[in-house]
Amino acid sequence: MKKTDTPEILLPPRLKRGDTFGLVAPAGPVENKEGFTAGVKLLRDMGFRVMYSNEILEKDGYLAGPDHHRAEQFMNVWLNPDVKAVMALRGGYGSLRLVPHLDMEMVRRFPKIFIGFSDITVLHTAILKHTGLVTFHGPVATTVAKGDREMVEYFFNTLTDSKAESIKPAGLEVLTSGNAKGRLLGGNLTNLAHLIATPYEISWENAILFLEDVNEPPYRIDRMFTHLQEAGRLQGIAGLILGNFKDCEDVEKIWQRVLELVSGQGIPVWSNFPVGHGQGNYLLPMGVEVEMDSHGGVLRFLEPCTRDI
Repeated sequence: MKKTDTPEILLPPRLKRGDTFGLVAPAGPVENKEGFTAGVKLLRDMGFRVMYSNEILEKDGYLAGPDHHRAEQFMNVWLNPDVKAVMALRGGYGSLRLVPHLDMEMVRRFPKIFIGFSDITVLHTAILKHTGLVTFHGPVATTVAKGDREMVEYFFNTLTDSKAESIKPAGLEVLTSGNAKGRLLGGNLTNLAHLIATPYEISWENAILFLEDVNEPPYRIDRMFTHLQEAGRLQGIAGLILGNFKDCEDVEKIWQRVLELVSGQGIPVWSNFPVGHGQGNYLLPMGVEVEMDSHGGVLRFLEPCTRDI
């Protein structure tokens, strides 16, 4: 990552039991009411308070309300002094429409933990680009209760400790071996491809890049990866981690295409990493220094992701 690409890295205060999660709907409407109820219950069972307005459960077509309304609701939750962590209800679509209406200066002045994935990739990238704040790619409120015990424990341990524990996932495939260090960046492939040439795109130079997607046919995944390479976006990365590509056919052929695109770069490439829309979705702090250890099959976090108040 170029030093000039983002402001100085800013760590959010870590959580403690009894703190409040504020729920927001920055993108699509909630369709999985059972998942929402289970997510709220889990947060409370783990010793946290949960704050939300019933307005976030409203629906406006494929969005959770008009852009200005979602932006106002997001900022109100962010600036609420009782809220210590802001968590998206779901992804879907809408974050790219929301970002221009957010007050990034206020986000920077009042740093908080922010969590989500899928379409929320846009918000993670934009917030890091314009504020330097480390945010967390991970489950949304409607999916957090779906994780197994290990995943749930990792989720809460990461948010309440200063440094994330190393991840050594079972089933990890090392497509190209090697070790690499860099800032951890990435998220949903489709959304990142659509951020190219926008004010919210962030440099991937020397980054450890992780990518995931869902319900995309192989030719579309091929097209997006080819687009990224032809646009020069993959040429400077230090390492590549391929996460869950749920309901995407023939992923093995896609991995071969990816290896063709990055051949000669001498970077480690992993696949089947538990992040994204599949059953496994580890919480990953965006913007912190990490190490890919291919020999041990371990992703190590080399610096804190939160700070003491």
